[in-house]
Amino acid sequence: QAELGKPQRNCYTLPGLDFSYGLYIRRTDGGVPEAIGHWNTVKPRIISAQKMPRDFITMNRGALKAGYTTAHEFNLYYKAKDIRRKDDEHSCFKRSPPKVPADFTYGITSRPCTPFFDLLQHKYKELWMEQQRALTAAKRVEKKKVIMKDKVRETRTTFLRKHPLPAKEESFWHLPRLEKV
Repeated sequence: QAELGKPQRNCYTLPGLDFSYGLYIRRTDGGVPEAIGHWNTVKPRIISAQKMPRDFITMNRGALKAGYTTAHEFNLYYKAKDIRRKDDEHSCFKRSPPKVPADFTYGITSRPCTPFFDLLQHKYKELWMEQQRALTAAKRVEKKKVIMKDKVRETRTTFLRKHPLPAKEESFWHLPRLEKV
């Protein structure tokens, strides 16, 4: 029974001082002499040859070369020639990795240092001004093109009004038989 006026204890009593915690495993807990005398190595597990997934790309190519066109014919071809994908260990990348130079570094290159001499000479300002001048010149040319498009084109009638044809000299009419006279 719980003691009167005190909370009930919800823990276990601990064993004495001669108790050692943990599990005793006979074959591995032999101390230093056993660790020095025996090499307990882990034996490799034999992995059963797992079935690689089907290589449908190669099978479809072969079926088309054989002249099959319908789904039923394709299924029959799949059953007849079951081509599996090759293992990744035999891939061309693992057999011969890409050749890169010895001093090649992967990743993003670091930004080059800011040239202080260019800052002192205001070179960036000059480059910006040059770009602005080129932009305004390009806009000016574009504006001229737009104005040229808006101009009314001359037709033959308006051209003849501005530049009339020279007047023909009037010649008197003669009888055709008297022309040679």
